[in-house]
Amino acid sequence: MELKGKKVLLMGLGVLGGGVATARFLVENGALLTITDLKDSEHLKPSLEKLEDLKSKIKFVLGEHREKIFLENEIIVINPDVPADNKFVQLAKENSKKIENELTLFYKFCPSRKIVAVTGTRGKTTTVNWIAHFLKSHNPNTLLIGNSPDKPFLQEIEKVKKDSIIVLEVPSYHLEIANENNFKPHIAVITNLYRDHINRHKTMEEYALAKANIFKGQNQNDFLILNKENEWTNFFLSQNPKSKVLFSSEENLVIDKSEFIKQWGEHNLQNFAASFLVALTLGISAEEIKRQIATLPQIKFREEKIYDNGKMQIYNDTTATSPEALIASMERFLRKDEKVVFISGGTDRELDYKNWAKVAQKLIRPENLILLSGSATEKIKKELGWEKFIEFDSLEKCLKKALEIVESDKIIFSPGAKSFEKFKNEFDRGEQFNLLVKQMLS
Repeated sequence: MELKGKKVLLMGLGVLGGGVATARFLVENGALLTITDLKDSEHLKPSLEKLEDLKSKIKFVLGEHREKIFLENEIIVINPDVPADNKFVQLAKENSKKIENELTLFYKFCPSRKIVAVTGTRGKTTTVNWIAHFLKSHNPNTLLIGNSPDKPFLQEIEKVKKDSIIVLEVPSYHLEIANENNFKPHIAVITNLYRDHINRHKTMEEYALAKANIFKGQNQNDFLILNKENEWTNFFLSQNPKSKVLFSSEENLVIDKSEFIKQWGEHNLQNFAASFLVALTLGISAEEIKRQIATLPQIKFREEKIYDNGKMQIYNDTTATSPEALIASMERFLRKDEKVVFISGGTDRELDYKNWAKVAQKLIRPENLILLSGSATEKIKKELGWEKFIEFDSLEKCLKKALEIVESDKIIFSPGAKSFEKFKNEFDRGEQFNLLVKQMLS
């Protein structure tokens, strides 16, 4: 793909880092770049400051989108927050403009074709980190990229060499236009599918179809790994993948399951099963994989222990953004006779908390659940149906109350919801929680 001298429009700069990395990549590859964003320069100040050195090479249209600029440019690069059915994107398509995003550009410019791509509702981040952990013993030039403020696709591409193995974490937003851009990883993994992102995809089937784009471009020389235990696996099979289909399962793992569950929780068996199968598929022996289990990395913000004084532990699970993730956390940490306090709640995304409430009613007492106010929290309260709730409008007040209750045992910050009413995103929420813990317990 040639960018030099092409008129390119970046739709959505944002403030999380991906937009800045994309803008830099486009300018460095010779694009004549225009950036448009509905936010004004004040809201975008952190990103604009990072592009200060390129200011003379970029045209900015901020605070609005104009039809004219979508028609003037040849290539439209959309931010992940921009849905494929956006009216301006549709206008561009109707006028034969090429639509790209971070993922599709990364794939087209990536010098390596040894790509493992992982998607799914839950477990993506843990799975890609564990896959990369196993593969580094086989190829030290293994790179983990994507879906993180720290490692946006187009910032990391400069590190890729021809013999690199690339492990990509790919959310559904990036996959919406992947098939029309011929995205074809050598190994595609779908960890699972649960109700999520309905505000974006409208229905579960539309959500599943977006995920299916991870394998639509594959051929018989590629591999698709599906979760044998997930109810949506048959739907993915109905899409007639052309690749070799393998099934990950926690049934036949050659490990001590009880020891693994004690350290990582039962829900991580599925993440491990997928990681194990990827490593086997790429030629790593089962014995070598088993040797590396002892050094599996703890993933930041995934049930991460951030404080331990010998009596009390605090865990930050801010990336638990769905009811299912909160169930997994509760099932891991709530044990008989332990005084474990959960801090939960946040922003709703049209998710269903009925099943979570049934689990919570069995596992936790009302006095040990502290809620952070928000639209999802209202749903949580309705489904639980308790007479009284402990609820605060700030994370600081929630943590303070938790510390009053817990002198020993554990505090688990596992929201089970998104964070946009009070925070930039779940990573910002996690950093703020860590800071509060440090301030209160220093």
